[in-house]
Amino acid sequence: MTTETLLPTLKKIVKPYVQDEKAFNNLTEKTDFVTDLKINSANLVDIVLDVEDEFNIEIDNESMEKMLSVKAAIEIIKTKVSEK
Repeated sequence: MTTETLLPTLKKIVKPYVQDEKAFNNLTEKTDFVTDLKINSANLVDIVLDVEDEFNIEIDNESMEKMLSVKAAIEIIKTKVSEK
């Protein structure tokens, strides 16, 4: 599972929660969910739940707290999928 294959799926998951459409259209690994996309903390939890469902993984609280950027989310997804 590569970043290139994960990014489109992650974008699909994040899109409903995005408050800054312009930032979303320029989404990269460096994009921060809160600062750039203006996603609030309640919606971050929704994103984590959606990621868990999409990839059939379980994200622990420690990982959830780190999942604040696209890059962090991708790394966590890769790690959790490889642990299955």
